[in-house]
Amino acid sequence: MRSIIGDIVEQEALLMGVSLSTGEIDSFERYAVELKKWNSKVNLTAIIKDKEIAIKHFIDSLTLAPYITVSDRLLDIGSGAGLPIIPLKIIKPEIAMVSVDAVAKKIHFQRHVIRTLNLHNIEAIHARIEDLHNTHRGSFNIITSRAFTRLDRFISLAAPLLAENGLLIAMKGYGSEGEVAAGDEIANAGGLWVASSRRYTLPLGMGERVLTFIKQSKAPCNKGLRGVASKTASEA
Repeated sequence: MRSIIGDIVEQEALLMGVSLSTGEIDSFERYAVELKKWNSKVNLTAIIKDKEIAIKHFIDSLTLAPYITVSDRLLDIGSGAGLPIIPLKIIKPEIAMVSVDAVAKKIHFQRHVIRTLNLHNIEAIHARIEDLHNTHRGSFNIITSRAFTRLDRFISLAAPLLAENGLLIAMKGYGSEGEVAAGDEIANAGGLWVASSRRYTLPLGMGERVLTFIKQSKAPCNKGLRGVASKTASEA
């Protein structure tokens, strides 16, 4: 019997233009079961209610789906309990993905979920982001971060790992626009630029979020933020 998490994820993903298979819905349900089980012993997340897991964790993660293609290699920095990387991997199994987190218990949980869901071509690394600067420099053309740190710090940590013409995507809470000026300054110094931001509202009134896109391109570095678009998650 399908859980409330499966029902919500299926319905809200469909409104976003993502049609989930029965197997994918089952993977989200099993992921939630393991998240709650581990969280009772190991502090992984403060979000433990079914509806909040479905919306604030899973659906929020899936807002990145339109920006990732089969040719991409994705890095998720400070991925915690595997968000957004594991939800993205469930629906985009063909894409190579790597997560990194400095907290061992969170990486152990991610590896457990990866084995449980039989996910392939995904690696969870226990390390500080700086440790990857020597081993993975220029290796990723998509780098994400979900409420990990300030925008300027995310840019400075991620930039050495970004491939030519790559893209950084910062997932932030509403109100983070104030970080853009500092982020733009750091980006310009590193040959990147803050291209745009997109504000969206999560379903069931569960909050507003902002995606900020930082590009490595030939665009003039002094142009800064191109504008803020507002959408609901259902319109993503």
